[in-house]
Amino acid sequence: MAKVTARENFMKLLRCETPYYIPYYTMFNEEYKGEAPLKSMRPEFYPSTQFKDGGTDMWGIPYKGTAEAGGATMPDTTVIMLHDIADWRKVLKFPKLNEYDWKLKAQKDFEAIKADRTQSVIMMGCPGMGMFQSLVGLMGFEGGLCALYTDPDEVKEMFNAMLEETLLPAIDIMFDYYDFDCFGMGDDTCAKQVPFFSPEVYEDVFLPVYDRLAKRAQERGMPIDFHNCGRIDEFLPFMEKFGVKITNPVQETNDIPALEKEYKGRMSFAGGWDWDFHMPPEYPEFDDEYIREGVRHSIDTYGKEGNYCFCGGVTGKIGEEAAMRVNMIIRDEVYHYGKKVYGYPVPEE
Repeated sequence: MAKVTARENFMKLLRCETPYYIPYYTMFNEEYKGEAPLKSMRPEFYPSTQFKDGGTDMWGIPYKGTAEAGGATMPDTTVIMLHDIADWRKVLKFPKLNEYDWKLKAQKDFEAIKADRTQSVIMMGCPGMGMFQSLVGLMGFEGGLCALYTDPDEVKEMFNAMLEETLLPAIDIMFDYYDFDCFGMGDDTCAKQVPFFSPEVYEDVFLPVYDRLAKRAQERGMPIDFHNCGRIDEFLPFMEKFGVKITNPVQETNDIPALEKEYKGRMSFAGGWDWDFHMPPEYPEFDDEYIREGVRHSIDTYGKEGNYCFCGGVTGKIGEEAAMRVNMIIRDEVYHYGKKVYGYPVPEE
């Protein structure tokens, strides 16, 4: 058979079809042997917080980075911007979207990801962090959870203001100026073993907001990718309602085979490799074969139903050579072994 591009292969997953081979979910646009199934971008109309220590996001939330997390940042937990949810109108900042030359910005953003549309699926991410993540960024984790319990109506008011003033207009701009194939959303609403709140809270507070964000993509028939770490199984029925076609990174604390069977033909799953389940006992010393065996185990276990994409790796300290070596071994094993699962010809080298 003629060689299938990584783009063609990943598009089958977005249509909830069985791909020609198991792809590697490229969360940070990394390429391997010329393949990058997914390249993602989002318009940063505020100082980027993802890898910039000391930056703020578009709501004014300060972020702090750590060397242990590879330089990635999280909200600075020493700063509580919003002590009482009723005061959000005094505290929340809204960026000014009319300050940018969007045509030029779209051109530069696309050039920055070095994407070949014939080889990679282009995903445009929803601006900013998720709604729950923004809430706890403003109030601290305990404060955000308490607000959801004591005054959910005020939380909804704040979320809807975020949508009306910034997020929905920004998404309209994205569709006007950017050309992409998939709409990326996300919100880390779950811990490793359990969600942070009940399905009832999700349905009451978050589902209406996510649905409004997703509507722009749904109206265009565009598939939706949703990022949500942790134990997500209780929230999947709601995610399906607002059009999610693939979710990442589905951790192994979920019953992935059961979920794949339940949602086959309706949703695909990217994940299935958690570092704490596959970390070599003597790390940072390890044998390459130990990592390769773990990758093959995940592919054999989760690739059976056909709605699976490998997503996994290590975020080590800045400059941690062992972590970089692990990630390279993973990529190589997925590239080769993943092409054998459904009988796709292994590429000659």
